[in-house]
Amino acid sequence: MIRNGVGPDLVTHNIVLSAFKNGSQYSEAIGYFDMMKGANIAPDTFTLNIVIHCLVKAGQHGDAVDLLNSMREKRAQCPPDVVTYTSIMHSYYVCGQVKNCKAVFDMMVAEGVKPNIVSYNALLGAYASHGMHTEALGFFKLLKQNGLRPDVVSYTTLLNAYGRSAQPEKAREVFNEMRKNSCKPNKVSYNALIDAYGSAGMFKEAISLLHEMEKDGIPPDVVSISTLLTACGCCRQTTKIDTVLEEAKFRGIELNIVAYNSGIGTYLSFGDYEKALEFYATMMASNVNPNAVTYNILISGLCKLGKYAESLKFFEDMVDLRIPLTKEVYSSLICSYVKQASVDFH
Repeated sequence: MIRNGVGPDLVTHNIVLSAFKNGSQYSEAIGYFDMMKGANIAPDTFTLNIVIHCLVKAGQHGDAVDLLNSMREKRAQCPPDVVTYTSIMHSYYVCGQVKNCKAVFDMMVAEGVKPNIVSYNALLGAYASHGMHTEALGFFKLLKQNGLRPDVVSYTTLLNAYGRSAQPEKAREVFNEMRKNSCKPNKVSYNALIDAYGSAGMFKEAISLLHEMEKDGIPPDVVSISTLLTACGCCRQTTKIDTVLEEAKFRGIELNIVAYNSGIGTYLSFGDYEKALEFYATMMASNVNPNAVTYNILISGLCKLGKYAESLKFFEDMVDLRIPLTKEVYSSLICSYVKQASVDFH
Protein backbone atom coordinates (compact mmCIF):
# COMPACT_ATOMS: atom_id res chain seq x y z
CA MET A 1 0.00 0.00 0.00
CA ILE A 2 2.71 2.43 1.01
CA ARG A 3 4.88 1.70 -2.06
CA ASN A 4 1.90 2.39 -4.31
CA GLY A 5 1.13 5.65 -2.56
CA VAL A 6 -2.04 4.37 -0.90
CA GLY A 7 -1.46 5.50 2.67
CA PRO A 8 -3.08 3.25 5.30
CA ASP A 9 -6.04 4.87 7.07
CA LEU A 10 -7.54 4.21 10.49
CA VAL A 11 -9.54 1.23 9.20
CA THR A 12 -6.30 -0.36 7.97
CA HIS A 13 -4.58 0.19 11.29
CA ASN A 14 -7.53 -1.24 13.22
CA ILE A 15 -7.42 -4.37 11.07
CA VAL A 16 -3.71 -4.80 11.83
CA LEU A 17 -4.31 -4.24 15.55
CA SER A 18 -7.16 -6.78 15.49
CA ALA A 19 -4.85 -9.31 13.85
CA PHE A 20 -2.28 -8.87 16.63
CA LYS A 21 -5.00 -9.17 19.28
CA ASN A 22 -6.57 -12.28 17.74
CA GLY A 23 -3.14 -13.84 17.40
CA SER A 24 -2.41 -13.16 21.10
CA GLN A 25 0.54 -10.97 20.08
CA TYR A 26 -0.22 -8.35 22.70
CA SER A 27 3.22 -6.71 22.90
CA GLU A 28 3.25 -6.30 19.12
CA ALA A 29 -0.17 -4.64 19.23
CA ILE A 30 1.00 -2.21 21.93
CA GLY A 31 4.13 -1.40 19.92
CA TYR A 32 2.06 -0.89 16.78
CA PHE A 33 -0.21 1.52 18.65
CA ASP A 34 2.85 3.52 19.74
CA MET A 35 3.84 3.72 16.07
CA MET A 36 0.37 5.03 15.22
CA LYS A 37 0.71 7.77 17.83
CA GLY A 38 4.10 8.72 16.37
CA ALA A 39 2.49 9.03 12.95
CA ASN A 40 -0.22 11.34 14.38
CA ILE A 41 -3.04 8.95 13.46
CA ALA A 42 -6.06 9.68 15.66
CA PRO A 43 -7.54 6.47 17.14
CA ASP A 44 -11.22 5.81 17.71
CA THR A 45 -13.00 3.87 20.47
CA PHE A 46 -12.56 0.58 18.58
CA THR A 47 -8.80 1.18 18.41
CA LEU A 48 -8.46 1.97 22.09
CA ASN A 49 -10.61 -1.00 23.14
CA ILE A 50 -8.19 -3.30 21.33
CA VAL A 51 -5.22 -1.63 23.02
CA ILE A 52 -6.84 -1.84 26.47
CA HIS A 53 -7.55 -5.54 25.92
CA CYS A 54 -3.90 -6.13 24.95
CA LEU A 55 -2.59 -4.10 27.89
CA VAL A 56 -4.69 -6.19 30.29
CA LYS A 57 -3.50 -9.44 28.70
CA ALA A 58 0.10 -8.23 28.88
CA GLY A 59 -0.31 -7.49 32.59
CA GLN A 60 0.01 -3.72 32.14
CA HIS A 61 -3.08 -3.01 34.21
CA GLY A 62 -2.11 0.51 35.27
CA ASP A 63 -1.62 1.58 31.65
CA ALA A 64 -5.04 0.13 30.76
CA VAL A 65 -6.72 2.18 33.50
CA ASP A 66 -4.83 5.31 32.40
CA LEU A 67 -6.13 4.81 28.87
CA LEU A 68 -9.71 4.50 30.14
CA ASN A 69 -9.32 7.75 32.08
CA SER A 70 -7.93 9.43 28.98
CA MET A 71 -10.98 8.30 27.00
CA ARG A 72 -13.28 9.69 29.67
CA GLU A 73 -11.49 13.05 29.54
CA LYS A 74 -11.73 13.18 25.74
CA ARG A 75 -15.24 11.79 25.55
CA ALA A 76 -16.10 13.80 22.43
CA GLN A 77 -13.42 12.02 20.35
CA CYS A 78 -13.30 8.49 21.83
CA PRO A 79 -16.12 7.83 24.31
CA PRO A 80 -15.66 4.66 26.36
CA ASP A 81 -18.33 2.04 25.71
CA VAL A 82 -19.46 -1.18 27.40
CA VAL A 83 -16.46 -3.07 25.93
CA THR A 84 -14.05 -0.51 27.42
CA TYR A 85 -15.49 -0.69 30.92
CA THR A 86 -15.81 -4.47 30.85
CA SER A 87 -12.15 -4.86 29.86
CA ILE A 88 -11.12 -2.73 32.85
CA MET A 89 -13.42 -4.73 35.11
CA HIS A 90 -11.74 -7.89 33.89
CA SER A 91 -8.37 -6.33 34.64
CA TYR A 92 -9.34 -5.68 38.27
CA TYR A 93 -10.87 -9.17 38.47
CA VAL A 94 -7.56 -10.72 37.37
CA CYS A 95 -5.73 -8.63 40.00
CA GLY A 96 -8.17 -9.75 42.69
CA GLN A 97 -9.40 -6.20 43.30
CA VAL A 98 -13.12 -6.82 43.79
CA LYS A 99 -13.93 -3.33 45.11
CA ASN A 100 -12.35 -1.66 42.08
CA CYS A 101 -14.18 -4.05 39.76
CA LYS A 102 -17.49 -3.02 41.36
CA ALA A 103 -16.46 0.67 41.25
CA VAL A 104 -15.91 0.47 37.46
CA PHE A 105 -19.31 -1.23 37.06
CA ASP A 106 -20.97 1.59 39.02
CA MET A 107 -19.04 4.20 37.03
CA MET A 108 -20.25 2.65 33.78
CA VAL A 109 -23.89 2.79 34.90
CA ALA A 110 -23.51 6.34 36.25
CA GLU A 111 -22.11 7.52 32.91
CA GLY A 112 -25.08 6.15 31.00
CA VAL A 113 -23.46 3.03 29.53
CA LYS A 114 -25.75 0.01 29.81
CA PRO A 115 -24.00 -3.16 31.09
CA ASN A 116 -24.36 -6.33 29.05
CA ILE A 117 -24.21 -9.97 30.14
CA VAL A 118 -20.41 -9.99 29.78
CA SER A 119 -20.14 -7.04 32.19
CA TYR A 120 -22.30 -8.79 34.77
CA ASN A 121 -20.32 -12.01 34.35
CA ALA A 122 -17.05 -10.14 34.93
CA LEU A 123 -18.33 -8.82 38.26
CA LEU A 124 -19.80 -12.21 39.16
CA GLY A 125 -16.38 -13.74 38.45
CA ALA A 126 -14.68 -11.26 40.78
CA TYR A 127 -17.08 -12.13 43.59
CA ALA A 128 -16.85 -15.86 42.91
CA SER A 129 -13.04 -15.87 43.03
CA HIS A 130 -13.28 -14.73 46.66
CA GLY A 131 -16.20 -16.99 47.57
CA MET A 132 -18.46 -13.94 48.03
CA HIS A 133 -21.63 -15.90 47.29
CA THR A 134 -24.05 -13.36 48.81
CA GLU A 135 -22.78 -10.55 46.57
CA ALA A 136 -22.65 -12.88 43.56
CA LEU A 137 -26.25 -13.98 44.10
CA GLY A 138 -27.35 -10.35 44.43
CA PHE A 139 -25.90 -9.42 41.06
CA PHE A 140 -27.17 -12.63 39.49
CA LYS A 141 -30.68 -11.54 40.48
CA LEU A 142 -30.00 -7.98 39.32
CA LEU A 143 -29.03 -9.01 35.81
CA LYS A 144 -32.33 -10.88 35.50
CA GLN A 145 -34.26 -7.90 36.86
CA ASN A 146 -32.63 -5.75 34.18
CA GLY A 147 -33.98 -7.97 31.42
CA LEU A 148 -30.87 -10.04 30.74
CA ARG A 149 -30.94 -13.82 30.56
CA PRO A 150 -28.19 -15.62 32.50
CA ASP A 151 -25.95 -17.71 30.24
CA VAL A 152 -23.81 -20.74 31.04
CA VAL A 153 -21.02 -18.44 32.27
CA SER A 154 -23.38 -16.68 34.69
CA TYR A 155 -24.66 -19.92 36.20
CA THR A 156 -21.22 -21.53 36.36
CA THR A 157 -19.74 -18.46 38.05
CA LEU A 158 -22.48 -18.40 40.70
CA LEU A 159 -22.00 -22.13 41.19
CA ASN A 160 -18.28 -21.51 41.66
CA ALA A 161 -18.97 -18.80 44.25
CA TYR A 162 -20.86 -21.34 46.37
CA GLY A 163 -18.14 -23.93 45.84
CA ARG A 164 -15.44 -21.56 47.06
CA SER A 165 -17.49 -20.72 50.14
CA ALA A 166 -17.75 -24.45 51.02
CA GLN A 167 -21.43 -24.82 50.11
CA PRO A 168 -21.48 -27.70 47.60
CA GLU A 169 -25.20 -28.38 48.00
CA LYS A 170 -25.98 -24.75 47.10
CA ALA A 171 -23.67 -25.13 44.10
CA ARG A 172 -25.68 -28.20 43.07
CA GLU A 173 -28.92 -26.20 43.34
CA VAL A 174 -27.52 -23.62 40.90
CA PHE A 175 -26.42 -26.44 38.58
CA ASN A 176 -29.93 -27.94 38.63
CA GLU A 177 -31.52 -24.53 38.08
CA MET A 178 -29.32 -24.03 35.04
CA ARG A 179 -30.68 -27.23 33.49
CA LYS A 180 -34.25 -26.37 34.50
CA ASN A 181 -33.95 -23.07 32.62
CA SER A 182 -32.77 -24.79 29.44
CA CYS A 183 -29.16 -23.67 29.84
CA LYS A 184 -27.02 -26.72 29.14
CA PRO A 185 -24.02 -27.12 31.47
CA ASN A 186 -20.63 -27.35 29.79
CA LYS A 187 -17.33 -28.91 30.82
CA VAL A 188 -16.40 -25.88 32.92
CA SER A 189 -19.71 -26.15 34.81
CA TYR A 190 -19.12 -29.80 35.64
CA ASN A 191 -15.51 -29.20 36.68
CA ALA A 192 -16.62 -26.34 38.96
CA LEU A 193 -19.16 -28.66 40.60
CA ILE A 194 -16.52 -31.39 40.98
CA ASP A 195 -14.31 -28.82 42.69
CA ALA A 196 -17.17 -27.73 44.98
CA TYR A 197 -17.73 -31.28 46.23
CA GLY A 198 -14.04 -32.15 46.28
CA SER A 199 -13.05 -29.07 48.28
CA ALA A 200 -15.69 -30.04 50.85
CA GLY A 201 -14.17 -33.53 51.15
CA MET A 202 -17.20 -35.15 49.47
CA PHE A 203 -15.17 -37.44 47.22
CA LYS A 204 -17.95 -39.89 46.35
CA GLU A 205 -20.17 -37.11 45.02
CA ALA A 206 -17.25 -35.52 43.16
CA ILE A 207 -16.18 -38.65 41.32
CA SER A 208 -19.79 -39.62 40.47
CA LEU A 209 -19.90 -36.45 38.36
CA LEU A 210 -17.49 -38.07 35.86
CA HIS A 211 -20.22 -40.56 34.99
CA GLU A 212 -22.90 -37.85 35.00
CA MET A 213 -20.80 -35.79 32.55
CA GLU A 214 -20.53 -38.74 30.18
CA LYS A 215 -24.26 -39.38 30.30
CA ASP A 216 -24.71 -35.72 29.38
CA GLY A 217 -22.47 -36.18 26.34
CA ILE A 218 -19.54 -34.26 27.84
CA PRO A 219 -16.31 -36.27 28.17
CA PRO A 220 -14.27 -35.54 31.33
CA ASP A 221 -10.89 -33.97 30.68
CA VAL A 222 -7.55 -33.55 32.42
CA VAL A 223 -8.98 -30.60 34.39
CA SER A 224 -11.60 -32.95 35.85
CA ILE A 225 -8.85 -35.37 36.87
CA SER A 226 -6.61 -32.62 38.31
CA THR A 227 -9.54 -31.32 40.36
CA LEU A 228 -10.22 -34.81 41.72
CA LEU A 229 -6.55 -35.33 42.60
CA THR A 230 -6.65 -32.13 44.63
CA ALA A 231 -9.90 -33.33 46.21
CA CYS A 232 -8.08 -36.43 47.50
CA GLY A 233 -6.06 -34.14 49.76
CA CYS A 234 -9.25 -32.68 51.21
CA CYS A 235 -10.57 -36.19 51.89
CA ARG A 236 -7.31 -37.21 53.60
CA GLN A 237 -7.24 -40.63 51.88
CA THR A 238 -4.30 -41.63 49.68
CA THR A 239 -6.19 -44.64 48.31
CA LYS A 240 -8.52 -42.23 46.50
CA ILE A 241 -5.59 -41.08 44.31
CA ASP A 242 -5.34 -44.57 42.78
CA THR A 243 -9.07 -44.47 42.06
CA VAL A 244 -8.71 -41.15 40.21
CA LEU A 245 -5.71 -42.36 38.22
CA GLU A 246 -7.62 -45.50 37.23
CA GLU A 247 -10.54 -43.36 36.06
CA ALA A 248 -8.13 -41.28 33.94
CA LYS A 249 -6.44 -44.36 32.46
CA PHE A 250 -9.80 -46.00 31.67
CA ARG A 251 -10.83 -42.92 29.71
CA GLY A 252 -7.50 -42.44 27.97
CA ILE A 253 -6.92 -39.06 29.65
CA GLU A 254 -3.21 -38.20 29.66
CA LEU A 255 -2.07 -36.27 32.70
CA ASN A 256 -0.54 -32.82 32.20
CA ILE A 257 1.74 -30.82 34.48
CA VAL A 258 -1.21 -29.46 36.50
CA ALA A 259 -2.47 -32.98 37.21
CA TYR A 260 0.97 -34.24 38.20
CA ASN A 261 1.51 -31.23 40.46
CA SER A 262 -1.85 -31.90 42.12
CA GLY A 263 -0.93 -35.54 42.72
CA ILE A 264 2.56 -34.78 44.06
CA GLY A 265 1.17 -32.11 46.37
CA THR A 266 -1.55 -34.43 47.66
CA TYR A 267 0.92 -37.25 48.43
CA LEU A 268 3.20 -34.84 50.30
CA SER A 269 0.26 -33.45 52.27
CA PHE A 270 -0.26 -37.02 53.53
CA GLY A 271 3.43 -37.26 54.39
CA ASP A 272 3.87 -40.00 51.78
CA TYR A 273 7.36 -39.05 50.57
CA GLU A 274 7.97 -42.27 48.60
CA LYS A 275 4.70 -42.07 46.66
CA ALA A 276 5.34 -38.40 45.83
CA LEU A 277 8.77 -39.23 44.40
CA GLU A 278 7.34 -42.19 42.51
CA PHE A 279 4.69 -39.94 40.95
CA TYR A 280 7.37 -37.37 40.10
CA ALA A 281 9.41 -40.13 38.40
CA THR A 282 6.31 -41.19 36.43
CA MET A 283 5.87 -37.60 35.27
CA MET A 284 9.47 -37.43 34.04
CA ALA A 285 9.16 -40.82 32.31
CA SER A 286 6.02 -39.55 30.56
CA ASN A 287 8.01 -36.61 29.12
CA VAL A 288 5.95 -34.07 31.04
CA ASN A 289 8.42 -31.33 31.95
CA PRO A 290 8.31 -30.05 35.54
CA ASN A 291 7.87 -26.32 36.13
CA ALA A 292 8.51 -23.89 38.99
CA VAL A 293 5.23 -24.93 40.63
CA THR A 294 6.38 -28.58 40.67
CA TYR A 295 9.62 -27.72 42.42
CA ASN A 296 7.98 -25.35 44.87
CA ILE A 297 5.58 -28.16 45.86
CA LEU A 298 8.49 -30.57 46.30
CA ILE A 299 10.78 -28.15 48.16
CA SER A 300 8.10 -26.82 50.53
CA GLY A 301 6.52 -30.26 51.01
CA LEU A 302 9.82 -31.94 51.88
CA CYS A 303 10.73 -29.07 54.17
CA LYS A 304 7.50 -29.64 56.14
CA LEU A 305 8.44 -33.31 56.44
CA GLY A 306 11.85 -32.37 57.85
CA LYS A 307 13.70 -33.65 54.77
CA TYR A 308 15.77 -30.50 54.26
CA ALA A 309 18.68 -32.03 52.34
CA GLU A 310 16.29 -33.72 49.92
CA SER A 311 14.39 -30.48 49.36
CA LEU A 312 17.61 -28.64 48.52
CA LYS A 313 18.55 -31.40 46.07
CA PHE A 314 15.41 -30.57 44.10
CA PHE A 315 16.54 -26.96 44.00
CA GLU A 316 19.78 -28.13 42.36
CA ASP A 317 17.73 -30.09 39.80
CA MET A 318 15.69 -26.98 39.10
CA VAL A 319 18.83 -24.93 38.49
CA ASP A 320 20.28 -27.65 36.22
CA LEU A 321 17.09 -27.59 34.14
CA ARG A 322 17.30 -23.76 33.97
CA ILE A 323 13.79 -23.29 35.28
CA PRO A 324 13.34 -19.66 36.39
CA LEU A 325 13.00 -19.19 40.14
CA THR A 326 9.82 -17.61 41.49
CA LYS A 327 9.27 -15.75 44.75
CA GLU A 328 7.38 -18.81 46.03
CA VAL A 329 10.41 -21.02 45.38
CA TYR A 330 12.71 -18.50 47.07
CA SER A 331 10.44 -18.48 50.14
CA SER A 332 10.45 -22.29 50.31
CA LEU A 333 14.23 -22.37 49.92
CA ILE A 334 14.75 -19.84 52.71
CA CYS A 335 12.54 -21.97 54.95
CA SER A 336 14.57 -25.12 54.15
CA TYR A 337 17.92 -23.41 54.72
CA VAL A 338 16.80 -21.88 58.03
CA LYS A 339 15.36 -25.13 59.38
CA GLN A 340 18.38 -27.16 58.23
CA ALA A 341 20.71 -24.65 59.91
CA SER A 342 18.64 -24.91 63.10
CA VAL A 343 18.96 -28.72 63.08
CA ASP A 344 22.71 -28.55 62.40
CA PHE A 345 23.15 -26.03 65.22
CA HIS A 346 21.42 -28.22 67.77
